[in-house]
Parts: sequence; structure tokens; C-alpha cells
Amino acid sequence: MQIQNSHSYRKVAIAACFGTFLEWYDFLTFATLAVIFAPLFFPSTDPNTALLASLATFGVGMVVRPIGAALFGSMGDRIGRKPVFMITIALMGIATVSVGFLPTYAQAGIWAPILLVSLRLLQGLSAGGEIGGSAVYLTEHAGNERRGFKTSFLQLMGPLGILFSTLQIALLRGYLTPEEFHAWGWRVPFWVSIVLLMIAFKARMALEETPIFLELIKNNQNATNPLVTNFRDPHTRKRMFLLFFCISSGGAVLFFCVQVYTAIFLKTSVKLAPATVDQLSLYATLCLLPLTVFAGWLSDKVGRKPVVVSGLLLGAFIILPTFHALQYFGSQYLQLSHQENILLIGLLLTCLSLALALVVGPQTALLAELFPARSRNSAATLPHNLAAGWIGGLLPLIVTWLNQKWGNDIAGLWYPTIFLGSAAILALLYLPETRSTDLAK
Repeated sequence: MQIQNSHSYRKVAIAACFGTFLEWYDFLTFATLAVIFAPLFFPSTDPNTALLASLATFGVGMVVRPIGAALFGSMGDRIGRKPVFMITIALMGIATVSVGFLPTYAQAGIWAPILLVSLRLLQGLSAGGEIGGSAVYLTEHAGNERRGFKTSFLQLMGPLGILFSTLQIALLRGYLTPEEFHAWGWRVPFWVSIVLLMIAFKARMALEETPIFLELIKNNQNATNPLVTNFRDPHTRKRMFLLFFCISSGGAVLFFCVQVYTAIFLKTSVKLAPATVDQLSLYATLCLLPLTVFAGWLSDKVGRKPVVVSGLLLGAFIILPTFHALQYFGSQYLQLSHQENILLIGLLLTCLSLALALVVGPQTALLAELFPARSRNSAATLPHNLAAGWIGGLLPLIVTWLNQKWGNDIAGLWYPTIFLGSAAILALLYLPETRSTDLAK
């Protein structure tokens, strides 16, 4: 049983994507404002200690994502994809809006950071159920034709969430004085979540359960204890590991290198002006969007496996030389002010974006295609969020530590290079081709 009406699928896709966009917007706004949270919620005589406490609070949300994935992923296989969809969006929205009304340390003492950490835990649990579960929901509605292309749009929500959050905060900083922003302006992005939550919730209320899960219910085949079943079955267990190591971790590693570390590197190591780096980051994000959809489309033509393996290999081969080249062209631009050096930096960022797109473009479809229908939600969400939370979440710390140990801003990038190379070899040897999978089975 499949949805054939293109209008119906567009309605499902818009609601699913908007909800995931809201999840990413809420989740990443917290990270963007970590510097603001430090003195407001973690006052200390040492500013670095306060900042570390604030960043650790952000990290807590990443660490608990697998717990949310285990909880909500299992629920999705037992009670349905849609109910979990509604719970996760409500949980994330309420937690995020509440941050905007929190008292600061000066107003409530120790209760202020306790409440902030508690809300961050709820955000992490919600993200664990949403990011992965939404991929299964959307893919099961997509049918068996052009799944890679139709579901690739879900992968755009992360970059768009970053973009919207960053632009909104930049506008607030531009219109408000520093004193106004620190007093109340930082709360505005969280208040905006009220409107976004109402739109997302209304859109999702109108959605239907996936036809595949309805068929499972009709035949009394829905799982009663899916997590235990997944780990007992060697076939499912093997695919969960491949999803974790090759696809989700590979995507998380490339996401960090492309969307996070390049901006840090260009500002701190190359010493480009922050405004220039922000423009380059915006270009890289805008470039990533069509490349991701192209990769999803390409995976329908040639298969998921060749596209993902190509992305992993491309990333492994170009990360180190690309960052060396960024360093060289950046220094040339500072010395000579030749605009062509900025254009070359933009081209290098495009190459990095292509590697990321090739891995994440087919990712939404792959998450669902790798597993049988009755345990799909739990089998897909747990390894995916484990990879994002632990591999992606710890990557900045590991790369920074290696850089400091070797006294070089590029040395730490050997870690993602080796990781991606290993993932590519493993995927080449063991990752199955899933393009023609019947999702109803």
C-alpha cells in the first residue's frame, strides 16, 4: 500500500520537513548562544570556566540523543510513527520556548542552571526521537519510486536550521545594543519557537499514519519489544553497525568538517575577517542544498551504495589538502587582497560540500531501506543518533585536542580523514544496495 497522489506526498513532506527544521532550529540556537549563556547562567570569576559549563550543557543534549532514540524509536514500532512524531515535536517546542522564559542566575541562583540543563536534556531526548524517526516516516510515505530524490529534501533542514538561527541572531545583534541583547534580546529566538511550534503541530495533526505501519497493525505484525529483537537478530545487528559507522558517522564527520570547522579554521588560523568568513559559510551552506538533492536523485539512478562510498572516499582524500589550500589562499588574500583567492576558497568549500552531500543525500532513504518494517523505527534511529551524538558531538573536542598536542591547526584533521577512509572501505565491502527494497516487507 503506497501513497500515489503527488499532492498528498507533498503535504506529508512539507509537514515532516518543517517539523525537522524546527527541531534543528531549536537545537542549534542553543549552541549559537552558548557564549551568552555563560555569564547569565554560569557566573564565574573565570570566563573560560563559565563558557566550558555552557558548552557542556549543549553537549548534554548530544549525549542523551541515543536515549531518546531508543525510547521513541521503540515506541514508533509499537504504537505508530505519527504519535511519536507528535510527541517529539511538542517536547522540543515546549522545552525551547521555556528556555526563553528562564530566570538567570542573578534572579534564581542555582535553580537557573539546573532548569537550563533540564530543558536541554528534554531537547536532546526529543531530537533523538525526531531525527531518524522523521526519515522513516517520510520514506514510508514516499513509495518505491524516486525515494532518494523525494526524501533528500529532509536533509536540507539541518543547514536551513543553522542558517535561520544564525541570521536571526545576527539581525538582533544589529538592531539591539549589546546591553539590550544581553538583557532580553537573546530570549527572542526562543520566543519565536512558539509561532513555529504552532505551525508545525497544526501541520502534523493533519497527517496520517504511514500505510506500511497500518498494514502491520492490520496483520497484527507490529513489534512488541523491537530493541531486543534488533540486537538478537545478527542480520539487523550487522546493518545497524553499518548504518552507525559508515553512513551516519560518516555524515556527522563531514558535517563537522564542512559546516563547523571551516569557519573556525578561517577565523582563527587563517585570520580572515569574521564578516568575510560568515559570507563564505553562507555560500557553502547555499551550495550544499542543491548538491544534496542532486545526490539523492543520483542514488535513484546508480544506487545508494556507489553514491555514499564516493562521498566517503572523496572526503577522505580531500580534507587535508583542502585545508592546506585554504590556509595558503587565505594568507595570499591577506597579503595581496586579490579577489581570485576568495573565489578559490569558495571553490574549495564547494568540493567539501559535495563530499558531504554525497553521503547525506541518500541517507534518509537508506535509514528506512536497511531494515524490516516491523522494527524499522528503532533499528534506524538508535545507531543514527548514537553516531550524531557521540561521533559528531565528540569530534570538535578530539580534533582540537590533537591540534593542541601537535601544535598545528590541521594535524587534528587526520582523525576524520582516517575515519572516513575506514568507513569507505567497510561500506565498499559490506554495505548492501537498497535502492530496490520493498519497504512493506
